Amino acid sequence: AHAMGQRPITFLRQVVALCTYPNLLDSPSFPEDAKKRARRILQGCGGNSLGSYTASQGINCIREDVASYIERRDGGVPADPDNIYLTTGASDGISAILKILISGDGKSRTGVMIPIPQYPLYSAAISELDAIQVNYYLDEENCWALNVNELRRALNEAKAYCNPKVLCIINPGNPTGQVQSRKCIEDVIHFAWEEKLFLLADEVYQDNVYSEGCQFHSFKKILYEMGPEYYNNVELASFHSTSKGYMGECGYRGGYMEVINLHPEIKGQLVKLLSVRLCPPVSGQAAMDIVVNPPVPGEESYAQFIKEKESVLNNLAKKAKLTEDMFNKIPGVHCNPLQGAMYAFPRIFIPSKAIEEAKAHKMAPDMFYCMKLLEETGICVVPGSGFGQREGTYHFRMTILPPVEKLKILLEKVKDFHIKFLEKYA
Repeated sequence: AHAMGQRPITFLRQVVALCTYPNLLDSPSFPEDAKKRARRILQGCGGNSLGSYTASQGINCIREDVASYIERRDGGVPADPDNIYLTTGASDGISAILKILISGDGKSRTGVMIPIPQYPLYSAAISELDAIQVNYYLDEENCWALNVNELRRALNEAKAYCNPKVLCIINPGNPTGQVQSRKCIEDVIHFAWEEKLFLLADEVYQDNVYSEGCQFHSFKKILYEMGPEYYNNVELASFHSTSKGYMGECGYRGGYMEVINLHPEIKGQLVKLLSVRLCPPVSGQAAMDIVVNPPVPGEESYAQFIKEKESVLNNLAKKAKLTEDMFNKIPGVHCNPLQGAMYAFPRIFIPSKAIEEAKAHKMAPDMFYCMKLLEETGICVVPGSGFGQREGTYHFRMTILPPVEKLKILLEKVKDFHIKFLEKYA
């Protein structure tokens, strides 16, 4: 986000600056509410310094703030700081959970169900841990919705060659940008409960919801509201991060996971596993604290904070609509509504002559298309084959992060390129 020109949130940077160089706590240039948070974070650090290792699970007071944030977000559903683990971005948490869940050999090797299209962290981690990737397809015709019948098909087929134990959900979706409905989440939880699957809810885009009538529902909240039969039994790990949302602070590598219903002995093993990497970056922990403990009404930084936050999110919403509209005006391109997250994932028609030429170059057709786009326009997008897609369909992923004026020019260039490409290979 910042590489594309998004401005950092002032309050977050003020607190991290104060934590990094505590002499600034005497400076009149910093607001009192930022100093208050910085002092609290520093009191949680050994020797009052960000340069100390912290507990492997993360600084205690920050985990307490995360638990309070989750309770506020979910309308009072209880959260226990002891179930919170601060992580090096969400990726670190996802990899750690997968590591403790994967076991067995041959047909008993753990299968991990992931959405297609998916964020390639999942396929990479599964491959690195030598687990079995089990694909379930999102329904492109229905705005990339998640269908339980498709989950059941994938699970039943996988049982022939592995032991499917884990179900990953990305909501809002990356690269597809859909926001799951409440009903859909209830169906998924019921399915996981029925099949005794461990749920991983990747919720890093929870602040990025743009479409009218769409709302972010956390898996934890819905699980709780479905009653004790579900809430006391379904194992769930959910993830959040400083990298997305309105913050865009991906360089700090801040994140957390909340893990519920983990057997106490397994929990001991998870803490042991996390302690091998000592602790997450402490400045990232501080940044995560500001995401979960921002200025509140009545504090002096509140007005500026809200103005900056809303400006970023309103801008992204405007760019999501602009991108969808412009793509859908191009012949041979179809783009579903960008309900959330930060990407468009349009479907592109590639003529058979271009497919043949791609094969001659030993390239996937959409990779061939994206390389041509890069060479002719300087625009770099990621081919759909990097995320997975249904056989015979082609896509690419493009971020909506550039400034509006630049984004308009960029989309015009994609349009001109696509029309020429169709003419050349018709």
